[in-house]
Amino acid sequence: MITINTYPLKKAWIAGSLLAATCGLTACEDHRDSPNAAFPERINFTAQRQYPEGIAYSSQLGKFVITSITQGKIGTVDTDGRYEDLLTAPELISGIGVKVADGRLFVCVGDQGVSVKSTPASAFKTAELLVFNLTTRQLERRTDLDNLLPNDRHFANDLAILPDGTIYVTDSFSPVIYKITPAGQASVLVSDPRFASAMFGLNGIVYHPDGYLIVAQTGAGKLYKVDLSNGNAITEVGGLSSLPGDGMTLVDKTDLYVVTGNGSRVAQVRSSDNWQTASVVKTDENGYYQATTNVYVNKQIYTLNARIGEVSAAVMAMNPGQLQSNEYSIQRFR
Repeated sequence: MITINTYPLKKAWIAGSLLAATCGLTACEDHRDSPNAAFPERINFTAQRQYPEGIAYSSQLGKFVITSITQGKIGTVDTDGRYEDLLTAPELISGIGVKVADGRLFVCVGDQGVSVKSTPASAFKTAELLVFNLTTRQLERRTDLDNLLPNDRHFANDLAILPDGTIYVTDSFSPVIYKITPAGQASVLVSDPRFASAMFGLNGIVYHPDGYLIVAQTGAGKLYKVDLSNGNAITEVGGLSSLPGDGMTLVDKTDLYVVTGNGSRVAQVRSSDNWQTASVVKTDENGYYQATTNVYVNKQIYTLNARIGEVSAAVMAMNPGQLQSNEYSIQRFR
């Protein structure tokens, strides 16, 4: 493991300031404060060529929030399946992971070259975090992460927000986890060869309230624990056979809901020893198709069926024109 010191940001605050997060446990998202209303088991929605990758829930809006790999925008979906555009910005090339906290929307930006905003300069070279104000819909901060390792390939994938406002971001094309302080200072938290992959490496990330991160290494099919209180020590979560995870959500410290099987199922993974080891206690294989990630809302796990396999095929073919799907869905874990 290599720990790298803080680097200066290439771009500082755009406007305003990011308030320190003040909500509770697990990624500090506001969906845990959402109304305890009845949600349907499945929500089907139509969004023109959206190809959403990330999902969150905003109690302020009363809707799910989704990103777009291809359109460079953020949209919302209500429980009746009504989609609406929410915001966009020139800097939002391709939205990947997303979280909502303190009236702000945090979006990872990576680029696989299939967005309407992709350029040769951005494709496979982009790792950024954008912060939007949910009330004004304006971009408040843009943090470049790819400039920390300018000679590497990059793809900012997912993020975790701590109660103090610190943010951690995974990079699927470089074997690193980034750290962004509440003041906006970016650095490489850890760089480790175990996170490397010929295809997709690091993917989903969650913060455990006992002071560590859990990350999914898709290519290796493993989960890793990064102990923030012990020199960022990295250990593999034992007891699991191959588990090529995508997005995931931690519930009640002991249960991790991992999208796996190329988006065909969600595995409920449980640990009783502080994530030294874990086991799959339940798998839901009904209603998932090319899914990416999930969110915990109203004491239920909801997973986004994003048609991510179609995106992968278009990337391999270097043909974004073949991405023409409009129908997507959000599925409750059963």
